[in-house]
Amino acid sequence: MDQSLPDSASLSPAPALTPMMAQYFEIKAVNPGYLLFYRMGDFYELFFEDAEIASAALGIVLTKRGKHLGQDIGMCGVPIHAANDYLNKLVKLGHRVAICEQVEDPKEAKKRGAKSVVKRDVVRLITAGTLTEDDHLDARASNFLAALAMVRHGETDFALAWTDVSTGESFTADLAADQLQDELARIDPAELILSEATRLALVERHLFAPAWLPISHIAPAQSFDSEAASATLRDAFPGGAFDPSALSRAARSALGAIVAYISDSQKGVGVALRAPVLGATARSMAIDQATRASLELHQTQRGQQRGSLRNAIDLTVTAPGSRLLSARLAAPLADAAAINERLDAVSVLAGDTMLNGRLRSDLKAVPDLARALTRLALDRGGPRDLAAIGKAVSAALALSGHFARLDDVPTVLARLSATLAAAPAPLASMLALALDDELPLFSRDGGFVRKGYDQTLDDERALASETRAVVAALQARLIEETDVRSLKIRHNGVLGYFVEVPAAHGTRLLEEPHRQSFIHRQTLANAMRFTTTELADLEGRIARAHEAALDIELKIFSSLRSEALGRTEALRELADALAELDVTAALAHLAATRNYARPEIDTSLAFEIKAGRHPVVEDMVQAEGHSFVANDADLSGADDIGGGRLWLVTGPNMGGKSTFLRQNALIAILAQMGSFVPAASAHIGVIDRVFSRVGASDDIAHGRSTFMVEMVETSAILNRATRRSLVVLDEIGRGTATFDGLSIAWAAVEALHETTGCRALFATHFHELTSLAKTLSRVSNVTMKVREWEGEVVFLHEVGPGAADRSYGIQVARLAGLPEPVLARARQVLDILEQRSAGTASSSQKASVLDDLPLFAHQPAAKPAGPDPVHAALDAVRPDEMTPKQAIEALYELKKLRDDARRS
Repeated sequence: MDQSLPDSASLSPAPALTPMMAQYFEIKAVNPGYLLFYRMGDFYELFFEDAEIASAALGIVLTKRGKHLGQDIGMCGVPIHAANDYLNKLVKLGHRVAICEQVEDPKEAKKRGAKSVVKRDVVRLITAGTLTEDDHLDARASNFLAALAMVRHGETDFALAWTDVSTGESFTADLAADQLQDELARIDPAELILSEATRLALVERHLFAPAWLPISHIAPAQSFDSEAASATLRDAFPGGAFDPSALSRAARSALGAIVAYISDSQKGVGVALRAPVLGATARSMAIDQATRASLELHQTQRGQQRGSLRNAIDLTVTAPGSRLLSARLAAPLADAAAINERLDAVSVLAGDTMLNGRLRSDLKAVPDLARALTRLALDRGGPRDLAAIGKAVSAALALSGHFARLDDVPTVLARLSATLAAAPAPLASMLALALDDELPLFSRDGGFVRKGYDQTLDDERALASETRAVVAALQARLIEETDVRSLKIRHNGVLGYFVEVPAAHGTRLLEEPHRQSFIHRQTLANAMRFTTTELADLEGRIARAHEAALDIELKIFSSLRSEALGRTEALRELADALAELDVTAALAHLAATRNYARPEIDTSLAFEIKAGRHPVVEDMVQAEGHSFVANDADLSGADDIGGGRLWLVTGPNMGGKSTFLRQNALIAILAQMGSFVPAASAHIGVIDRVFSRVGASDDIAHGRSTFMVEMVETSAILNRATRRSLVVLDEIGRGTATFDGLSIAWAAVEALHETTGCRALFATHFHELTSLAKTLSRVSNVTMKVREWEGEVVFLHEVGPGAADRSYGIQVARLAGLPEPVLARARQVLDILEQRSAGTASSSQKASVLDDLPLFAHQPAAKPAGPDPVHAALDAVRPDEMTPKQAIEALYELKKLRDDARRS
């Protein structure tokens, strides 16, 4: 939730309030909830509660500046040149900042009176969802601002709009209540706007997720007025970019609230948004929040990038390409034709590694066109943004030429090639001619126009650059005229240019014949300072030259900016094409270098994976010098047999069940995002939803135990899965009593088979469930293979037909390092339980047997370990002194000692 700062303006200004503080209170009053960065010279100053908050957050000194109502005024400040670093830290900590600048020349303020203050006003509101600068943003991640609107009538409960202000991309979607948390988890907005009424309704219906609290901002109810939104949207998207009436009332409200919020934050500069994509969620595979976390698509369950699927497959070479890859991974397609179009393009590039290598090499030099264009549109861009546009256009033209060698160009590549070829070459040429090689960040710094581009500018620059030579020549002449060898012409910010001589020579310049030429300015302890009419004229000419040169450069910048913005739509399409080409080339490189196969995608209920591999685990295993064990999976079904197949997966702990379950879900997601997959082959009928319930966790914030979380997630699967879904379930029912858990797991399998008919993998340690394969026609038993050798368990990580009869839990506990007395006790209890289970004893009889066990504390203490004969014999071996025959004999002796020790 938005935590408004205490309102300093509520303190009634005292009669003795200074004009500067009166101005501060007035500005602060209209910007509640923001830390006010108040410009004073070369610093942004903060006062009162703002200063206390900022000093604690930034680790800077809190000082004092006068008093107000008898209390010290707290103050801290940050230098203008380093403000971005401090702003970045504050925004990441969840604060919102109002930038208050001087909006008039101090000279104008002085004309109104000695005590007049420079006019100031807030020029921008900085929030987490409205950032555009590269140093505030993750280049390879989108930064979404979202708005949620609620309707009280109709089939749809809510509508969501979201936009990335830095690129202008916008989307809307009408959502049911049960889709809210899943969709916001997919979008992962930096900031969420909603009304107080909507927030209360969400809380009342238990739909407000704790994760939304720090990113939420409560906007006035009028911001969500759907009627007013129509006019707002027409102004924001002129030229018939889209028709607001095509949106539902709730979607209009949400999008209107976003536009109003951005417009307010930019203080009237504009919103620079693209026409929204309507119904953005309708054409994609649904993946709920729990499944995203379980499959670790974008980050691990520990919140790390390393170890996630995205981290493993992201081979893009540009930031926009990485953002698009992430978006595709978050929302895979659910349309077979569209998926196959993407796969066709990847297939061509994967099959031509030389072409793909050239494309990727050229793409590495492509700047972030979309974000540069947005900064220019918001009047926040600089010469480097113009240069980025020029470089992107030139790169696009070069990239389009690579496709000429292709004979049969698939649909996607043909579209991309045409867009690249249509890049505005004249704009690139103009920018290349106008802009210098070394560019400042801001246009106000000047020096960015290439020499020779404008003759008038070159003339003014010549005068400015020759200042030192002209001043030196004048100084030499004055020395000759006055015969004062220590005469110097100096400059400072107060006096400007002046002549300085030692005090002993100063009186000479006050007398004839020099007093007519030299005008006294200042007397110091050891020196006297003068000016001359000629020096004053020179100073004026130099200042005017600098100002004139900068004025010309700013006009050139404005002209070039207008030229670029005049091609906004074409440049946005070009940015899209460059990002899509990067993703396609990256996926082709992934396929070619990691032995991924093209999946066969159609509208059937097929799900047949040959030699499938987990893309993340495989990378980690190979990094350790090992090979990943590939496994098949066949869950293919058909409508005429009632749906897809359900595999009951049994086997030991640490046998690889969870990896096997997850890898098949990840293969499905990769296939439908348009990627080749880690398998020898894959045939997948389009999946509408993927559900994964693997692992255990609690939800303390909602007061839910591990078992409760498990049941809530299982409930969502059983209620929302369809025949076209893929369900992955692991260890359902293990969080409660054995018979309760077994009963729930049994009923869940029957529901998935009889009611849902989906394709499913169901891993369990309830071996009793394997008997369902005899009564449910589409249920099959498979197990993770193990081998026992000399008392040790070897996990083969292979999936084969059949059912496990043991879970090898005690063996895994020993690998984990449980103390041997605990393991011995566990074996003792397990033996008795297994013996009683083999008979017909009742549960009370079993309990009675366990009651008769000697207490753990009464177990005889282990005898102190004596010298290990194996180690003693090994210490006696001298390998360098042995013949091969003696070495073999010693090895047999060691083995005999080891076997004797085990038997004892």
